[in-house]
Amino acid sequence: MGMARQSDASPDLSGDPVSAVPVLVTRPRYQAESFASRLVARFDSRVQPVIAPLMAPEYLSPTVPKGRFAAVVFTSAQGVAGAVRLGASLPRLAWCVGRSTAAAAAAAGFETRSADGDAKALIAAILKDPPDGRILYLHGVDTSGDVDNQLQNNGFSTVSLQVYLQKAIPLEGEATQLLRRQGPVILPLFSPRSARLFRAAMPADTRADLRIAAMSAAVAEACLDIPRSRLVIAARPDAGAMLDAVESLLAAPPPP
Repeated sequence: MGMARQSDASPDLSGDPVSAVPVLVTRPRYQAESFASRLVARFDSRVQPVIAPLMAPEYLSPTVPKGRFAAVVFTSAQGVAGAVRLGASLPRLAWCVGRSTAAAAAAAGFETRSADGDAKALIAAILKDPPDGRILYLHGVDTSGDVDNQLQNNGFSTVSLQVYLQKAIPLEGEATQLLRRQGPVILPLFSPRSARLFRAAMPADTRADLRIAAMSAAVAEACLDIPRSRLVIAARPDAGAMLDAVESLLAAPPPP
């Protein structure tokens, strides 16, 4: 899905079908396209997704230590993609932070177990059914949740490898034009880093009325210096709850 072209009509949040509300999706392109598709499937012409990635993955090639591992841990679909690119013999069992990561791992041939939550839920799930042996945690350069230390503090022998990094890329083109125009723009943010990157990339002459859907309290905290009229936190750290958060912003009346 490409970046949507904007209308000159001023969108509103009242549910009036006359104009769609722009939703600026800044996730890495693959995830952005997936979320944009879900936006359209749920809200149809009420929203106008604009895909403008702030990050792009670059995969790394660390050496996997020799010896048996009982399980691999993934906290992102990019971690799964990085694991596949290693070309190493990996354990079949994969603990995954959430359903989308588990779906990516299953597609890559892993036997998955999903915590359906955040890093805290992932650690709790592993503690309830611990693997018999070492854990291989494959992740990005920038992480949140301190999964590595939490695993080790709970007695798991853990090898942690960085298999990708997310390179920051600038906002440009239609995304910056949208931000420079008056009118509401819904901004779903899925990580603290994406919130910080967005703040740094905002045009100095931004005039848009930003309404932010934050995936977690940590993301909301990273949004504190982003000028906005509304901010809601998703009930759960998953795409379904983010769609619910977008819906609440669509239903909210305009500010006085």
